[in-house]
Amino acid sequence: MDEKRSYFINIQTHEIFGEPNGGEWDFKIYATESQVAVLERLFDKTDETDWESYMRAHVPFLEYHHQPENKAYDLRMMVIYSLLYYLGDEKTRTHIREMGILNSELENEQAILGYREF
Repeated sequence: MDEKRSYFINIQTHEIFGEPNGGEWDFKIYATESQVAVLERLFDKTDETDWESYMRAHVPFLEYHHQPENKAYDLRMMVIYSLLYYLGDEKTRTHIREMGILNSELENEQAILGYREF
């Protein structure tokens, strides 16, 4: 079994640091290497979807809620926040809980890892 280490997450830039002075960070988590790999994959897929939605944003007659790229991006961000909540320290959990964005369907690691995009 992998040993958990602390990592520091910048949610805006999708960066994961092994040290708190590695850069600006928002959330502290305790994760194994495989859990961090899942988070990195989610960040990568989110970046791809973000780029696709940017390209489609220039089509004026398509509304936000009718664009599948936007729905995919929103769902991935929900999964990311759920994973950060699951792995986070108490300050991280409190902050995410206060944001009011948690999805009850993604409350545990099995549900998060069962997400179809991995």
